[in-house]
Amino acid sequence: MFNLWQGPLEKIDDYRWRIPKSYKPGMKVDGIIYADEKLLKDIRHDKAAEQVANVAFLPGIVRASLAMPDIHWGYGFPIGGVAATDIENGGVVSPGGVGFDINCGIRLVKTVFDYEEIKDKIKDLVYALFNSVPAGVGSKGDIRVSSKEERELLIKGSKWCVEQGYGTQEDLECTEESGAIAGADPDGVSERAYERGKAQSGTLGSGNHFIEVQVIDQLYDRDLCDEFGLRLGQVTVMIHSGSRGFGYQVCDDYVRSMVHCLQKYNINVPDRQLACAPVKSQEAQSYLGAMRCAANYAWANRQNLMHLTRLAFEQVFGMSWQKMGLFLIYDVAHNIAKIEKYTIDGKEKLLCVHRKGATRAFGPGNPALPERYKKTGQPVIIPGDMGRNSYLLVGTKKAEEETFGSTCHGAGRVKSRAESTRTTNLGVLLKELEAKGIFVKASGRGTIVEEAPAAYKDVNEVVDVVHNAGISKRVCRMRPVGVIKG
Repeated sequence: MFNLWQGPLEKIDDYRWRIPKSYKPGMKVDGIIYADEKLLKDIRHDKAAEQVANVAFLPGIVRASLAMPDIHWGYGFPIGGVAATDIENGGVVSPGGVGFDINCGIRLVKTVFDYEEIKDKIKDLVYALFNSVPAGVGSKGDIRVSSKEERELLIKGSKWCVEQGYGTQEDLECTEESGAIAGADPDGVSERAYERGKAQSGTLGSGNHFIEVQVIDQLYDRDLCDEFGLRLGQVTVMIHSGSRGFGYQVCDDYVRSMVHCLQKYNINVPDRQLACAPVKSQEAQSYLGAMRCAANYAWANRQNLMHLTRLAFEQVFGMSWQKMGLFLIYDVAHNIAKIEKYTIDGKEKLLCVHRKGATRAFGPGNPALPERYKKTGQPVIIPGDMGRNSYLLVGTKKAEEETFGSTCHGAGRVKSRAESTRTTNLGVLLKELEAKGIFVKASGRGTIVEEAPAAYKDVNEVVDVVHNAGISKRVCRMRPVGVIKG
């Protein structure tokens, strides 16, 4: 753990704090951190705030270097960091602003079940999910693809899965970018990335990735719950995974190759992990093409995971997933760079928006949303840890005005995996979870202690900040009852 960060944090209001651009010569904009007084104490305990200031050096950055309340130390950018650069004014893209697990993201699936009617089946369901879904480091899935199919998958994303019978058209409508972002370039992907990705589609992975069976325990907006078909006591399923070894390799390849761009384009940043290139450059275009491949791989992965989840439910309950109402509410990306239009100083600008450990949160009427969510705003899914709550929210117009349509993506770590392992007793933790009615199955004991609830901020406090700041709006809250981890 780092010593307390001593840099300046000026209070803007109860939920925003400014690092003035005068803090370090070379900062082009202020840093702004979304947090309350309580969360600010955790934020000062590592150097993530310093990374917020460092991001403000990026060429073409507009408005501010932003951080969500789940902010913690990351590679180059803090996790929870958001930054947008003006493409026509030398704006850059930085692989460190996307991260290694490209399009790590989350989807929320509803069911027709009330918890009380199936609570005796939760353990059976967790075992069925664990047996159906390959999990853990290097896990390989039953959904195999040939080299030719893999290139198709990188372009089509979730649509490729639906064409194979692993989902429906409605699933695509309820996925950000319809499950495939345009502009993916399979030629920009290394052979090593192809090798790593070939056997990992439809696999959960390790670390904080999970499939969680949940029950809705709090409604905040009954009208929106009615719109989404949600009620108190209803069972839902949350799926959290990303682009696996494929995305990691894409990031690794481009992080290494882009360092030379700093000198080539005369870019001055205080940290080489912020290696970047002008969006219009060949190097940036190559990275964006490969990053979009990884993003599409991740959407396909989560689509396949949902297919396997539906099969597990069918196995346990002996009826079709359609009859059980396992329909997708939404799927959102967490680690991605997107080209989007915003009004800056009264002029419409084309920006490269980096969201690293941050969730898109578009408000009602946004043209990027499917028709079913034009009225409500985009569903925003914020998971907690395996011992506390998760949330469904919606995006807001205020988020589009303040944060480039972005909000937090989870609770955010306060302990490293090593520290959590050192300070957590597995037996005690499992008893505590069991006492709360939470059954956990993981491929390794180490993952459980690394992901102990005490390793994370309280997601309830984090969500309070984004709700009260107006950059997303609470709809309902879920608590976990069954968890599988890699």
